[in-house]
Amino acid sequence: MGIKILQQSRNQKQKEEAYILFAKAADMGNLKAMEKMADALLFGNVGTQNITAAIQLYESLAKEGSYKAQNALGFLSSYGIGMEYNQAKALIYYTFGSAGGSMMSQMILGYRYLSGINVLQNCEVALNHYKKVADYIADKLEKSEGIPVEKVRLTERPENLSSNSEILDWDIYQYYKFLAERGDVQLQKALYYFLKAAKAGSANAMAFIGKMYLEGNAAAPQSNATAFKYFSMAANKGNAIGLHGLGLLYFYGKGVPVNYAEALKYFQKAAEKGWPNAQFQLGFMYYSGSGVWKDYKLAFKYFYLASQSGQPLAIYYLAEMYATGTGVLRSCRTAVEKRLKFLKKRRCTQWHFSYGIELPFKDIHLARRLYDMAAQTSPDARIPVFFALMRLETVHLLQDILFFNQFTMRWKWKKLDNTLGPYWDLFVIGLIVAMLIFLLRNRYR
Repeated sequence: MGIKILQQSRNQKQKEEAYILFAKAADMGNLKAMEKMADALLFGNVGTQNITAAIQLYESLAKEGSYKAQNALGFLSSYGIGMEYNQAKALIYYTFGSAGGSMMSQMILGYRYLSGINVLQNCEVALNHYKKVADYIADKLEKSEGIPVEKVRLTERPENLSSNSEILDWDIYQYYKFLAERGDVQLQKALYYFLKAAKAGSANAMAFIGKMYLEGNAAAPQSNATAFKYFSMAANKGNAIGLHGLGLLYFYGKGVPVNYAEALKYFQKAAEKGWPNAQFQLGFMYYSGSGVWKDYKLAFKYFYLASQSGQPLAIYYLAEMYATGTGVLRSCRTAVEKRLKFLKKRRCTQWHFSYGIELPFKDIHLARRLYDMAAQTSPDARIPVFFALMRLETVHLLQDILFFNQFTMRWKWKKLDNTLGPYWDLFVIGLIVAMLIFLLRNRYR
């Protein structure tokens, strides 16, 4: 119940209600609720941030075998947040976390072994860790037959039409699908506009309607026959998405008998038009020998073509081929690069976290520690670190002075970029430098 309220929450009050339920469940010994409460204490999601209490709860959870707690303790140990800075201990926590099933721990260990951070550099071990995460995500993608983000025209645009024709981003369709899963009525509106566009002759709209009926949702109940109808209408207009849709129906036997020859024909036609999903399906047919003789060279060709458009599963299978030396010369490094590209394409939180692109929360004390480490590592970093610390301390000071709410006695964090403009930090630093110059000149007069 608490998770459902949290997912559907739109304001702070609803979040607090969810965490009240988590707290009650945690008191009853529910491990998932205890994990939620530990995260809330660590990040300050509700109420005051309390890292010490979060660590105590994580340690208790770790003893119960919680891989999420193991991963959190590994992170805190590796940066010395609230506990002793100890990379050896962090490695142990991450190892236990990965053994328990933490994808984030797998990513972090993969990066450590790839780069030789506190362990002996070992590409093969890194490849194995990344494989576990990639397999997990690829399995979900294959089950959902996920479609990569593509921009396609909602209405066909002859040369004489204006260039500002309506463009439908695939993200919009996925957004409507998400709303439908939450019980929203927006998908009905999407279907209405697709039907309107299809009536006007839009082949893309026909194909999207086919996709909606193939998957099934509140607005368009699952119907293979209706999907076939709209895919056929789009395919008759030479639409790549419609051709690919028909290929899928014949490949999986949805509403029609399984017919690999027909599937191959439609996938080839769609692939010739540059549709990456069809290129991937051709690669998969030749890779697995589904209805055709296995041909790893052709599989590699089509996987590569699809990967150039960012098709995630094509990137995944390319990594598999390089990792096992199937159809290509084996290369651990290339396999790792492909797996990382696949994970990045899926926008994994683990990717950003383990590579330091973005931390899961903002922590001024952690930032100070990392800046100090950078200054100690390289003398060339001292001046940039000085200015970065100057900005950091300025942020801290302004937050303390300007945003303390006397009525609720809680600290309010606001984005200074929105309040004072995007270049406020440069202005403040310039002001401080000017003041220092002024003081020094007065001193030596």
